[in-house]
Amino acid sequence: MSVNLTNIIEQVGKDKGIDRHVLIDALETAMLKAAEKRFGANKEIEAHFNEESGEIELFLFKAVVEEPGDADHEISFDDARALDPEVALGDSIGVKLDAKEFGRIDAQTAKQIIIQKVREAERNIIFKEYSSKKGEIITGIVHRFEKGDIIVDLGRTEALLPKKEQVRREGYRQGERIRGMVLDVRSEAKGPQVILSRTHPGFLMKLFHMEVPEVYEGIVEIKGAAREPGDRAKIAVVSHNTDVDPVGACVGVKGSRVQAVVQELKGEKIDIIHWSSESAVFVKNTLSPAQISRVIVDDQAHAMEVIVPDDQLSLAIGKKGQNVRLAAKLTGWKIDIHTETESKAAKEGGALSPDEALRKEVEAADARDALEKARAAEEAAEDKGEEAEGKE
Repeated sequence: MSVNLTNIIEQVGKDKGIDRHVLIDALETAMLKAAEKRFGANKEIEAHFNEESGEIELFLFKAVVEEPGDADHEISFDDARALDPEVALGDSIGVKLDAKEFGRIDAQTAKQIIIQKVREAERNIIFKEYSSKKGEIITGIVHRFEKGDIIVDLGRTEALLPKKEQVRREGYRQGERIRGMVLDVRSEAKGPQVILSRTHPGFLMKLFHMEVPEVYEGIVEIKGAAREPGDRAKIAVVSHNTDVDPVGACVGVKGSRVQAVVQELKGEKIDIIHWSSESAVFVKNTLSPAQISRVIVDDQAHAMEVIVPDDQLSLAIGKKGQNVRLAAKLTGWKIDIHTETESKAAKEGGALSPDEALRKEVEAADARDALEKARAAEEAAEDKGEEAEGKE
């Protein structure tokens, strides 16, 4: 070959981020296949890259014999001695092939051969790179939309943010920056497929990991998280330093740290809860701000009966059952909530009369409606206050 491939290998290696040895191996393989096609696959041919000349050298190996009968596979002892004085009968010796027989290969053609053969190597590198980032948050640019899915440009490759992994009320525009957690990396024919998520509880936990130094340093540990993406979330935290309040660390001065997370999640409300190794205490904490009278634990059924004052039922259950659902997700326990009146009636062995049960149900419904209205009014007031601050 008349082309010095050293510069091409260095250039492609730099552009693609691929080790030069991988490129050399790819080019050697390409040249070997070309030689086998030219001379026949039944011949023992090897390809080697010569660092000094920058060329791929091809060698046809033949057996050293006294009188060769097959010129394609055997070489006479005298001819072999001319190539290597130390050769012996029965050895195998490489005879250099004339690369000109393949025709002139210019620099561009050589470069194309390399690029074609290293695509798989490049895909493997990308696959390994993003596989090591599973569970981590990465940033990309919204590239396009496909049937509700978002294709995110990561630079060297593209990622997929499926519709089911998007928060329902979030919206994005083409060219906008977007962050997501690497949920999975799949090896496909077209190349690695990176799957992102913005709804996974791990995304919330990683955001706190980024925003709270105490979490990053391991002083505060996030024991778990539960989300109803776009609406509300709960995280359980514990401190490994008695001088550090885990909840306070995650909230930050004037709520700065938690607000940074809320902003990234487009307004999703977050409850930060003290984790406890005692399951009953932990469940009580997760149902905050509702007051809990007592907790009855059924270890066999892995369930808890939580008794609350009559006026705390709606607060404990939450809007459309959201509070108790998140508590159950976070703790892993089945949670049943009952009022003091219901518990007392059950303990006395006397069920409520149909009229009394109906009255209690109506009272609970009224209480829930009143609480929801109060919350709506409070949220509306907060929104107006934020709008007023923005105008100022």
